[in-house]
Amino acid sequence: MAKRDYYEVLGVDKNATPDELKKAYRKLALQYHPDRNPGDKEAEEKFKEAAEAYDVLSNPDKKARYDQFGMAGMEGSYGQGGMDMNDIFSQFGNIFGDLFGGGGFRGSFGGFGGGGQQRRVRQGSNLRIKVPLTLEEIDQGCEKKIKVSKYIPCKTCSGTGSRDGKTETCPQCHGTGVVVETRRTMLGMMQTQHACPTCGGDGAVVKDKCHDCHGDGIVKSSEVITIKIPAGVQDGMQLSIQGQGNAAPRGGIPGDLIVLVEEQEHDTFERQEANLYYNAFITFSQAALGGSVEIPTLSGKVKIKIDAGTPSGRVVRLRGKGLPVFNGYGQRGDMLVCLNVWIPKKLNKDEKSTLEELCSHDNFQPNPTKQERGFFDKMKEIFN
Repeated sequence: MAKRDYYEVLGVDKNATPDELKKAYRKLALQYHPDRNPGDKEAEEKFKEAAEAYDVLSNPDKKARYDQFGMAGMEGSYGQGGMDMNDIFSQFGNIFGDLFGGGGFRGSFGGFGGGGQQRRVRQGSNLRIKVPLTLEEIDQGCEKKIKVSKYIPCKTCSGTGSRDGKTETCPQCHGTGVVVETRRTMLGMMQTQHACPTCGGDGAVVKDKCHDCHGDGIVKSSEVITIKIPAGVQDGMQLSIQGQGNAAPRGGIPGDLIVLVEEQEHDTFERQEANLYYNAFITFSQAALGGSVEIPTLSGKVKIKIDAGTPSGRVVRLRGKGLPVFNGYGQRGDMLVCLNVWIPKKLNKDEKSTLEELCSHDNFQPNPTKQERGFFDKMKEIFN
């Protein structure tokens, strides 16, 4: 089923302020929250839908991409089922805390009302890697198999950290994952809560720890990950692969793999966004008499026509011979070919005699037209 427009989901227009977006999302989160609609799959989907819309529209970079490309600009950001519940609560916990009196949630979704305590959900750290790419790979898109060193769930204990797979309720926090500290201040008695130091916020402790992971549930290892690089990416662009970062201790949420695109310098072409630039050298006779010249492109060689009397520096545009526009619905940039007349630096006696003879004719004497004298106008045209 096609996803609804994010502005429609939140019931706001494209000029909505951050406060208006947050207010609209809070209203929907309160209406469709799982604790208020237990077992209601439709309410759960609407809750996820609202979270996904807010995640995009509240982020300036994602919002700009969505406004320009629509849902196509969000490809790869969310899976078939949209956002995951744990992701929603970990990202927007402050909003939910405001909604429900600061009490937070118990377990994955929480205990509705002010009496619940917030249990910590462990999050694995993100991994960052650089992937070098050639222009040919960027032109077509590609797959890269990258070997990364990262934390993975311990196979001996299946990530539980326990030899027998069993845990016990933490004796200090009694399963809540937090401890409350009361102290006297000038304003009276003040209470603060923080993650339980005994269980680290899990609410449970491992008595019989696994010998391989020492109770953490994760071990260091290496893994080969297949990365799909979309066509048209640019140097410095970051791609996020959800769930491929470090595993979290004892069954938490894994981090992401952040892929930094590193575009390699090309021997033949220069790139500016989706356009490619190429310097072609032609002979004096080709420039004077006209003809054709073969030009390399990323998809193979093509021939371009040279008009008689072509001056050095003329730019020929080959439309659609550049790179794909990232998330551009099949659009491609152009190739700009600058024609340079090759001037030999050394001449023998016969060559000098021939040129001197030619230069004595009127047609070889400089006599530029007004259009040809407009050097600065031509330069502006090239750079624009």
